[in-house]
Amino acid sequence: MSATPLILLVEDDRLLRQAFRLLLEDAGYRVREAGSGGEALRAAEEGPAAIVLDLGLPDRPGLEVCRALREHPATRHSVIIALTGRAGAAERRACLEAGCTLYFAKPIEPRELLRRLSGLVP
Repeated sequence: MSATPLILLVEDDRLLRQAFRLLLEDAGYRVREAGSGGEALRAAEEGPAAIVLDLGLPDRPGLEVCRALREHPATRHSVIIALTGRAGAAERRACLEAGCTLYFAKPIEPRELLRRLSGLVP
């Protein structure tokens, strides 16, 4: 029997983070929360299968956090799903170049996030 995948949820908005946590837990994932980039990098030690990463973090740029997660041995191969309030080709390209697996502009349809995540993290 395989272990339940761990998802690191990085979102500075407490209410949005809580809503995403409930959504992910209801889908059967274990969830570790972080409200800042620094918290996310500390939580990376747990080696999550996937990271849902808000790019508008209060302490450091989300793309910088993404690059650091890609360099971290425990998250080098984790799926990283970027969430951002900015849409556009340049933002998408920057996300992918920083190491994000997927990119979503907010507002995001929660079921779409789950569908895409389940395709990457069984």
